[in-house]
Order: sequence, then structure tokens, then C-alpha cells
Amino acid sequence: MRRKGILFVAIISLFAFTISPAATGGEFAVGSKLDNFKMTGTDGKEHSFKDLQGKNGTVVVFLSAQCPVVKAYITRIDEIAADYKAKGINFIGINSNHRDAESLEWVTKDAAENFKFPMLVDTDNVLADKLGASVTPEVYYFNADSVLVYHGAIDNDRSGRNIEEQYLKTAFDAALAGKTIEKSRTNAFGCTIKRVEKATAGN
Repeated sequence: MRRKGILFVAIISLFAFTISPAATGGEFAVGSKLDNFKMTGTDGKEHSFKDLQGKNGTVVVFLSAQCPVVKAYITRIDEIAADYKAKGINFIGINSNHRDAESLEWVTKDAAENFKFPMLVDTDNVLADKLGASVTPEVYYFNADSVLVYHGAIDNDRSGRNIEEQYLKTAFDAALAGKTIEKSRTNAFGCTIKRVEKATAGN
């Protein structure tokens, strides 16, 4: 029994669970406007943020093919995405893990099997660095003017069994009703984004 417990801890530690934000060079603050960007999707086509935006806002959600926290959220993410797509809010999945950690084939297969919205491949984690994203899943909700109005966790419970606060849905409902989002920043939790190693100045 003890051996099983040790093995479980060892497996879980491989995913390096953490809480955002991490030291990624700065956080993209609520109230900041996101410039349009282009990125290749798992469908092999180039997509722009502008083309994928919803008329009432857009969620950029950082995801992973291997993260067990993401796996626990798949059903919830798909349900929220479907419910609010009908209300004019679109979801865009972003995979920023380097290819040694998650191959393109793996990411493509996972996206096709689990998500019903576009999945873009953030080569060299450029967008993750720009936004200061550090874990999966981590969400950024932009309004129709591309201004960040909510950043953080989807809800308060990774297991889905004891959800007491629906952070993202509450933000949606407030924005759609023309009200202020009272809790615009929460701490996302999950697996660390596996970044590429980048040369530092002088090297």
C-alpha cells in the first residue's frame, strides 16, 4: 500500500502543479488591450485573434494534452464554451508547451478528441510570455474591444465535486448584463507550461 502511495506522489510530481502567476517576465494586467495576433492551429491553417473573436468577447484558454488538471476540466470547459458561444463569446485554445514535452501529433489528436473550439499552437510560447500565463488551464477573458476583463481560474475546484465559485461564468454573466465584474483576477492552478529554453542577452 505504501509503495502505491509513493508511486502516486512520484507521478503527480512530474506534472509540477503550481498556482499562477509565475515569474514569466510580467503579467498582462486586467484593463490592457490585446493586439491582434496570428498563429497556426492544429488544423494546419493560420488563424488570427480578430477572426476568431466572438461578438461579445473571447476567452483565450491555455491547455495541455498531458496535464491531469486539464483532463479533469475537459467536460466543464466544453460545456461552458458551448453555452456561451450561443451568447456571443468564443473560446480559443492555446497550447504553449514545447514540442519535446508534447508533440504536434499528440496535441492535434487531443484537441480533436476533447475540444470543440480552435486549438492554436504557440510556438516558442510567445503568447504565453506576452500574457504572463504559467499554468494549464488558465483563462483570459477579453471583451468585444479586446480588453482583458477577467484572468485566472475557471472555478474554485479542480475535481469539480465541490465547486463553490464559478469565476469565469460569473464574469461572463456580469459582462453580458452590462455590470462590473467584481472579481476580475483569481489565481489559476494546474500544471506548469513547459517553456522552451531561450538564450539570454550576452550568450
